[in-house]
Parts: sequence; structure tokens; C-alpha cells
Amino acid sequence: MRDGGMGELRMSRAVFEAVRAHGEEAYPEECCGALLGRRVEGGWAVEAALRAGNTRTESARNRYGISPLELIGAKREAGRLGVEIAGFYHSHPDHPAQWSRTDLQESHWVGCVYVITAVAEGRATVSNSFLLEGTSEEDKRFEGQRIEVLEG
Repeated sequence: MRDGGMGELRMSRAVFEAVRAHGEEAYPEECCGALLGRRVEGGWAVEAALRAGNTRTESARNRYGISPLELIGAKREAGRLGVEIAGFYHSHPDHPAQWSRTDLQESHWVGCVYVITAVAEGRATVSNSFLLEGTSEEDKRFEGQRIEVLEG
């Protein structure tokens, strides 16, 4: 966050588990999807996760892509729910839940969150959130965020 503190991503246990389950189901390939929510003090509150197909079929084990049609669908669903696209999620099969240089290069939604879940041998392990900060493609960067999972 601009104030130098770590921002926060809040989501229900159900949404958190849905994201992680998607990673397990897609294993050994990467899963991906959109996160819908609203801006709150200190970050985002995610209310829904929308699964997307991974368009990167030539290298689905270590890359992901979401089709423009699915992005339009996510934008429409966000409007229907009265929220915004808060960000995106994907999995890292047998790789840490840390962003890669490719993840940064291919991320363009400044102000949105990117959640990465490590899936080791088919089981979701660690999930981390990163806020894409900056003002241009040249100075964009990921800032780590704490994920607060809300019960109920």
C-alpha cells in the first residue's frame, strides 16, 4: 500500500476454499479465475470467485491466460452483483505461491489483487495475495498482502 503498510485482502472461508479447490482440480496445470468484490479500508473485500478456462494450452503447467470473453462475462457479473473486478487468481503446480517475472509482465490491472496458490502433488498448500501497484507498465510492482479469511 502507498502508506508503506501491508494491505489486506478479505474473503469468506467459502470463497477462499473455492479458489484452492480449483487449483487442486486443475492440477497438474494452472487454474485461473476472477475475483469480484469491493474496495474497503486497507484493501479489497472479495465476495465471489469466478472460474475461468486457462487459454494457455501450450504451457498450462506454468502459464495462464483468461479469454477476453470470460473477462467481459466477469465484468457483467460484477455489475449484476454491484461490485467490481477486484483481481484474479491462479495456481502454481509444484511451485511456491510467489509471483514470477512472467506473472508481473502479464499483469496489467493496477490496483487489483493477484492471488497465487501453491499446489503440491495435487494438494493446495500456501495461498498468497499481491496488490499490483504503480502508475504505468514501467513502474508496476507487486506488494504483498495479508489474506484475512472470514468465517461464516
